[in-house]
Amino acid sequence: MFSELIALFRGSGDFFSIVIHILAILMIIFLVLPFHEWAHAWVASLLGDTSIKYRGRLSLNPLSHIDYMGALCLLLFGFGWAKPVPVDDRNFKNPKVGMAIVALAGPAANIVAGIVGGLVFFALVYLAPGFAVTTVGSYVMMFLQYYVVINCSLAVFNLIPIPPLDGSKILFAVLPDRWVYKIYQYQQAFSMILIVLLFIGVLDIPLSILQSGLMGFVNFICALPFKLIVG
Repeated sequence: MFSELIALFRGSGDFFSIVIHILAILMIIFLVLPFHEWAHAWVASLLGDTSIKYRGRLSLNPLSHIDYMGALCLLLFGFGWAKPVPVDDRNFKNPKVGMAIVALAGPAANIVAGIVGGLVFFALVYLAPGFAVTTVGSYVMMFLQYYVVINCSLAVFNLIPIPPLDGSKILFAVLPDRWVYKIYQYQQAFSMILIVLLFIGVLDIPLSILQSGLMGFVNFICALPFKLIVG
């Protein structure tokens, strides 16, 4: 997004495309990131963490979840975060497995949100093709494409097995306790390493491959029912 804004200021960017991209990101910030964090909280409460309901995080209210720096990073750089949900794993029968399940709920929420957007996209493609090729329709289709892509990107990003991302807690379920404790001791250092890797582009290729794979899966799942209906 940052590079697109620079191109716009130079007169070489597509104004409407950038505006639609921004609107899609704002929808992610105010609707999907809260859904992502709510999913963590909801699953934690299902698994026995009764403290969740007293922390104000069993809510879809954006104000309960938005981290303003994380939202700004998502808007400018394509990756961001919300306020992490504090979970007390002592309430789980198996703390490591419980935390892994809670962590997985966040990326799963992004995939669900992406599938919802994909279903709307393909419903328009197959059931309202006339609208999809109009000027307004093309902007709606572009918005839905951005929305699905961003959700898939966030799902893959959060599954990176580096603290503090959700993928690290999933990884911890299969690591020896002594390794987990050691990683927690250096969590801030790992977070800085993650930021550096993202900015220098080391993770671009593997993330791109995984995002493309997830996008292909989501598109297949979303298009299938309409292909069956239309024949």
